[in-house]
Amino acid sequence: MDLRKHLRKNIKDFIASADLVYEKKDYTSSAILYFKALFSVFDYILLVSGKGVPKDHSERFQKLKNSFIRFYVLLEKLYPIYRNTYALSVEKPKCDAVRDNVRKLVKEFQIDK
Repeated sequence: MDLRKHLRKNIKDFIASADLVYEKKDYTSSAILYFKALFSVFDYILLVSGKGVPKDHSERFQKLKNSFIRFYVLLEKLYPIYRNTYALSVEKPKCDAVRDNVRKLVKEFQIDK
């Protein structure tokens, strides 16, 4: 399977799993899965734009900062929610913010097609 298809499949799978956990009101686990989808969306965008897939979060931030400032700003705004999942619970409004942004990007880049 080529990398584009693999990323698209991962995005769909992460969202489907996140939605199931969200329904059970486990917003921390759901947020983590939505973040995995978000990271994969950004990786997909970078890949199709010819910038290559980053090997880690630091490289992802740098590539987005250099090429897609609006996505860099979005990730910079949301990333503290992800970092906090290691020690704190995520409340529904913060999970919703991640979920809503993932859905917008998936629609914008027609990843769900």
